[in-house]
Amino acid sequence: MQLTREQFELIAPLLPRQRGNVLLDSFEVVNAILYVAANGCKWRALPNHYGCWHTIYTRMSRWAKAGVLSTVFEKLQRERLMRVRIEAVSLD
Repeated sequence: MQLTREQFELIAPLLPRQRGNVLLDSFEVVNAILYVAANGCKWRALPNHYGCWHTIYTRMSRWAKAGVLSTVFEKLQRERLMRVRIEAVSLD
């Protein structure tokens, strides 16, 4: 489950503008988030070619708290670019 650059351009305006010295662009971060969602893996198990898992997790967490991810996933579904359904199960 990966977005192409063309697909990403449709959701790019929904993402916050990155400030400062940013090593990963939002395209890479969104694809990493989709990888974790599709494969159900732990953040630490994210393949290295996506970048530092902690950086991606931190940005994902910020976006989720701000409601950005739900808006992005909704747009992906509305445009029929991708079916995204996130469910979480937690055992303690």
